[in-house]
Amino acid sequence: MANETQPAFDRRMIEALVCPQTHGVLTYDAEAQELISKTAGLAYPIRNGIPIMLVSEARHLDD
Repeated sequence: MANETQPAFDRRMIEALVCPQTHGVLTYDAEAQELISKTAGLAYPIRNGIPIMLVSEARHLDD
């Protein structure tokens, strides 16, 4: 169906990725298409199925 949302990348990739700032665990936010580092307070965007793992590209999470 056209309305079904599928991950733009292999979700198993999350297990291999860590936050570049803290080297901590990331969680996947499918709706926002972001990888979240709660420790760093950053959200890394996923663009065209590619996680952008640059601190300069990350969005700061609201407190």
